[in-house]
Order: sequence, then C-alpha cells, then structure tokens
Amino acid sequence: SARVSSGPWLSLSSDLFVAGKMKKKVLLMGLSGSGKTSMRSIIFANYIARDTMRLGATIDVEHSHVRFLGNLTLNLWDCGGQEAFVGNYLESQRDHIFRNVEVLIYVFSLDNPETKKDLHYYQACIEALLQNSRNAKVFCLIHKMDLLPEDQRDKLFAQKEAELKQCSVPLDVTCYKTSIWDETLYKAWSSIVYSLIPNIKTIETHLTAFAGICEADEVVLFERATFLVIAHATTRPHHDSHRFEKISNIIKQFKLSCSKAQSQFQSMEVRNTHFAAFIDQFTANTYIMVVTSDPTIQAAATQINIVAARSHFEKFIAHQSAASPTGVL
Repeated sequence: SARVSSGPWLSLSSDLFVAGKMKKKVLLMGLSGSGKTSMRSIIFANYIARDTMRLGATIDVEHSHVRFLGNLTLNLWDCGGQEAFVGNYLESQRDHIFRNVEVLIYVFSLDNPETKKDLHYYQACIEALLQNSRNAKVFCLIHKMDLLPEDQRDKLFAQKEAELKQCSVPLDVTCYKTSIWDETLYKAWSSIVYSLIPNIKTIETHLTAFAGICEADEVVLFERATFLVIAHATTRPHHDSHRFEKISNIIKQFKLSCSKAQSQFQSMEVRNTHFAAFIDQFTANTYIMVVTSDPTIQAAATQINIVAARSHFEKFIAHQSAASPTGVL
C-alpha cells in the first residue's frame, strides 16, 4: 500500500511559491466582437458558453484582479476593440496602456472579415510593447475555431501562426487555437498563467515528490476559482494530452451546478476498475487532484497524504505573505 507521510517529504524552500506579493499586468486585446469578454467571463466570472450571448461590447478598458497561489495577482485589462478606443490606446493612452506589461493576449476571431485591419492593429500593439515593455510575453489566440470543419482547423492555424510569428519579430509569440465550446480555452489560459508563475519548476519538483509518496500516476494543481491548471507531475504516460483541460471544464460546470442548488463543491472521489481520482481543496487558492491506478492503494492513505501536504503548503504561503512587501505596477 502507499506510504503515509506526516510531512518531512516536503522541504519548504523559500523559492517554492511566489516571492513577494506580485501583480502582473495582462492586456487582453483584439478588435470588437473577437470574443475577448466572452472568454474572460467563462474563465474568471463563472459564465457558461451559451450565457455569453447576452454580454455587451466592452467600453474602453475593464479592469479585473485575479489572485493565484496567495501572492500572485493578475491585473487583467480587457481593452474594448471599437475603432475609437483602439486609436486612443495607440496614441493618447499609449504609455499608460503598454507600460509595465507582463503579457499581451491578442485575440484573432475567424469570423472577422477585416483581417488586414486586425493584423495592422496587432502590429501596432507589438510596436507599442517594444517601446514600453520589451520583455513582455505575447500570446495570440486564434479564436472561434468551432466555425471551421475539424479537418481544416490545423492547416488554417498553422498558416496563421506562421504569419503572426513573422510579423512579431523581434518578440516571440505563442499561438493557441481556441473556442468557448470546448476545452481549448482552458488549455490556452492555463498555459498563459503557467508562464507567469516564478519558480514553477520547483513547484513541479515538489509535486513529483508528493506523487512518489502517494504512489500516484499523476498529481495536478488547479487554481481554486478558475480551475485552470497551475502545475502537474506525471509518473505514468497518458495518451490524452488534453485531459487536464477537459477536467477543468467538467469540474467548473459541476461547481456551477452545485452553486445553483445552493451547495458548495468541496471534494470528489471517482473510482472504477482502472483508476481512482481524488479532487480536494488544497490551499486557500488551490485544489489538488491525485490519480492512482494501483488497486491496493487505500483511499484513506491518499487522503491522509493530501491533508499532510496541505498544512505544509498553507503554512509556507502564510509565512511568505506576512513577510513580503506588496508588489507595485
């Protein structure tokens, strides 16, 4: 059976989580109607895809703050894409908008007929970043992929990705194909958040140690509110590369169903003849999932290990938050 640890397996080094309370400025940009606010509402405001139909256009810039791992805060600027606002961003508000940016997320919609105008706006954003935030990371979301037949999606995405990489030089750009109707949205946003967490490899090292103690096939850390994947450790290969995002989507929908029934989601155990999966609250800002395939591992042993790890992570985060100054944009 799996070993039960009282805690010494985890050496809580000072670089495990974010050093200091940090704010990361994230720009969400793209022409009006590209789907920026819909995706933001699904990820951060618990909307389901069909409910985004009633969302109106974003007026100027809408700000929101999302807290991750206790210390890291995303300062998300959802920038309206109407022509008058775009002109202001690039002229009178240029320094204000593009200064101290950690990440630019630009959304290209496949149903936008003004592709040249869209590309021109994107290139202007790249120029503004080069002047004000040269070290910013750039992500492009090729959105509304559901409008294309499945057999055409990869080819069009590859063409668009090549075009964007060429016109983004000297900045590197990472592209994702997305849709609000499947798990691709969670894949893209999880990857973006992952890129913002300092010392993420250290977190994954400790998750790997925890997986060894539990004799788990996989351990996954999710952000509590959004259920985006923060980090994971895998000890046995799995054929489905999109499994984390699918789980994010499923659990997020289940949490919403619980809320409508005036109940609160806390934990879940799923078991069949092939595996057992435990999803439980971990720290104040995370959930953890532990997957085991060994039938001899007792559920109680896995749950005890989760509790032991939780107390160590919580103590560390509390210590860091108390000792660290607040980051300023």
